Amino acid sequence: MANKYIVRQAIKDAKGDILGYEILYHGENQAFGSDAGAANDFAAADTIYSFLTQNSTKGLKGSLNFMTFTTMLLMKKTPKLFDKSELVIQIDDSVIIHPLSMHFVHQYAKEGYKIAVNEFQFAPRYLTLLDSIDYIKLNIQTTADLAMHNTIDIAHSMNKKCIVTNIRTEEEYNRAVSQGADALEGPYVADKLTTKAHSGAYLQSNFFRLMVAVTKDEPDVDEIERLISMDAGLTYGLLKIANSVYFALRHRATTIHQAIMTLGLGQLKQWIYLLSASNTSEQVDPGTEEFLKLSFMRANFCGELMKYAVDMPISKSEAYLMGMFSTLNHLIEAPLEEILNEVPVAEEIKAALLRKEGRCGKLYELVLSYEAANWNAISSLAEELGIPNQVLTNVYFVCMENVNVLWEQLNHSYVESEPEPSSAEPQEKKPGI
Repeated sequence: MANKYIVRQAIKDAKGDILGYEILYHGENQAFGSDAGAANDFAAADTIYSFLTQNSTKGLKGSLNFMTFTTMLLMKKTPKLFDKSELVIQIDDSVIIHPLSMHFVHQYAKEGYKIAVNEFQFAPRYLTLLDSIDYIKLNIQTTADLAMHNTIDIAHSMNKKCIVTNIRTEEEYNRAVSQGADALEGPYVADKLTTKAHSGAYLQSNFFRLMVAVTKDEPDVDEIERLISMDAGLTYGLLKIANSVYFALRHRATTIHQAIMTLGLGQLKQWIYLLSASNTSEQVDPGTEEFLKLSFMRANFCGELMKYAVDMPISKSEAYLMGMFSTLNHLIEAPLEEILNEVPVAEEIKAALLRKEGRCGKLYELVLSYEAANWNAISSLAEELGIPNQVLTNVYFVCMENVNVLWEQLNHSYVESEPEPSSAEPQEKKPGI
């Protein structure tokens, strides 16, 4: 049975802000949308249709999703599973040359769906589509600089946006930006961070909720642990202070729960007040917030995959920290090795994050490979870890949905979701909860 995966990859503008996500599919030994003959096309279409029918309300909501549709998927009316504001229908040459496809494409465009064309060419068969196209996508690996420059210029004169894809290196990234690309996509783009945050960078809305949680008459430790575990900066800071000389203990705190127990609620409350005083004027920019979200996604994915991985030398909570801490060198101005030496993470986690060694390294590499849609690496790493291939996509989308739901909650004012009196004076008597 062929391995089938669905993953999303970020599309960013030149400033590094997220424009949307490309939904990449691999199945039936073919990349989704490839010209593999009618039988394979039908099988691939049937697989992704079934998946989207079950999962279109999960994970993909609230973002702009670029998805390549085969003729079969267009005929099955698969785009109608999505809200018009959340979908860009991508088509490639195999759809354009199909005698029935153009009718469906024009119809979707009339209904308000946005249309993108992969590897666009100024050829007669593409020109008939121009009135319906919103995005032109150019593969930097197969498009010469002059052709790219001319295509982007003409596209802009016709109010079309151009996305340069398959960018693998910094040099290719700079070429695309210099040519005037509106957005960029590829392995390098997915990994590229336009800003570094300082050690005090954390999500303000999450932090305010944490302040409310610790100042309740009867604080809920599980709630406090959940709020801290959503933020790489807070998690790192908590573990560091819990293992400082001041709290010197025989057994070091290696999980968020242990760190909370080590400090105690009184000390934890003081630590949070100190953080609030030192960070009151700071604002987390959208790029950094998206990156914090990525660290949370990696943490969840690592933790959930531990349910299936065999012979792992770490626990699920340690795997969660591994995913969360994989991004710390971009949140704190220091090498990752130096940062990891400040907190008592397992040596297996250090070896995994720094050198991708051992079984933990394979788990970390699997998560990174899934992010990058590296199909061959996904299959081989999952097999080595004993993780059934068929569970990967569902686990990925469950994690994505959980992260999105929590982030949506955090984007609402904590005052709205916590209808309690102000926590500015924690000693004041408050109504029972």
